Amino acid sequence: MKKTLKKLATFLLLTSLALLNVQCYDTNEYEGFGIVEPNGNNLIFDIEGVKFEMVFVQGETFAMGAILEQEDEADSDEKPVHYVTLSDYFIGQTEVTQALWQAIMDNNPSNWKASNLPVENVSWDDCQEFLQKLNAYCHDNGSLSADKNFYLPTEAQWEYAAKGGNQSEGYRYSGSDYIDEVAWYWNDGNKKTHIVATKQANELGLYDMTGNVWEWCQDWYGSYSPVSQTNPQGPSTGSNRVLRGGSWCSVAGSCRVSNRNSGSPSSRGSNGGLRLVIN
Repeated sequence: MKKTLKKLATFLLLTSLALLNVQCYDTNEYEGFGIVEPNGNNLIFDIEGVKFEMVFVQGETFAMGAILEQEDEADSDEKPVHYVTLSDYFIGQTEVTQALWQAIMDNNPSNWKASNLPVENVSWDDCQEFLQKLNAYCHDNGSLSADKNFYLPTEAQWEYAAKGGNQSEGYRYSGSDYIDEVAWYWNDGNKKTHIVATKQANELGLYDMTGNVWEWCQDWYGSYSPVSQTNPQGPSTGSNRVLRGGSWCSVAGSCRVSNRNSGSPSSRGSNGGLRLVIN
């Protein structure tokens, strides 16, 4: 009898804890997200059977631009170093894969084709069409509430995440001072893209922020201001959009976390892709 009561008490305790966990998930930490799978502070989405993880980034103030770890390789457009304060956000654990692009767009423009390779050969304009369709899909199926959307990262969001966020160790590249540990680039890229998440992650658990494909940002490209900013959106106008991170055909210097690049919004290349954020 005592053993039976003990088992019953244990069952009731575990059941109560499980209900508390479900209640917390439904009402607090994940408000605004519907059919998603929590993974710690991260979120896992399932789009037509294609799963991808969005990593939680706790915002704070950081020094944006070429700080000391960039040594003498910094270009003039990486300066002046200035302080930026960001709110919390989620960012893709990897680049957008061809599988996810195919699921939303029903096409695959990439030069090298495989479901777990990063999508490439996409313009900034193409990315906006993809985001519009992805958001519509997620609003329709309840994955996102009407006030939440996927975007391209701002340049500040991209750099803060690449530097490791509030876990930053001050590395030259995203996750290491030794580029071979974290990047597919000119010296080891074999002149093609590579399967996502096959190199070492950075401090936040993000892969391929250095190398593999350049990643479009939301901002127009322009000069930095020395003034401290909160959640900057970049210049209000411009001719080119920001690209970050380097690619399989980039030299090491172009893969540094503060290095900047840009391209016409309509331009495409086999070394250019994208990563998602949710604000």
